[in-house]
Amino acid sequence: MTTVEKDRPARTEAAAIMPFGGWETTPTGTESPDDETLFRFPAPDDPAPSTVRVLTMALWAAGLGLTAAGVGITALVTVLGGAAFWFVPALALFGLLSVALAVASFLSIHRPVLPWLLLSGATVPLALDVLISALY
Repeated sequence: MTTVEKDRPARTEAAAIMPFGGWETTPTGTESPDDETLFRFPAPDDPAPSTVRVLTMALWAAGLGLTAAGVGITALVTVLGGAAFWFVPALALFGLLSVALAVASFLSIHRPVLPWLLLSGATVPLALDVLISALY
């Protein structure tokens, strides 16, 4: 029995213009895609990440999301009571930065340490949101 291997492109067209080595959808030739690409969608032949890793990351992200919902409710009450002009843009900036870092952590799930650094990084701006909404 023989198998036929499909020819796959080594890189997507967008990889040439994207930062961080590009967003690849398929592995590149003989070298590992992890050598040059930080963020990529998993290819069909990538090994699945461990269940514990995915569950831990999902729980961490859920904690971030629930905390952000609490900040949002607190901010809504503060805005209805009258808030300074900088209050909403500051919360939105830190909240969006936290979301972007959490998304990046899931896109880098096949890297050994990077997802944990990104989730830790996502916690910092959310902690600033909590401080701003609690102290204002």
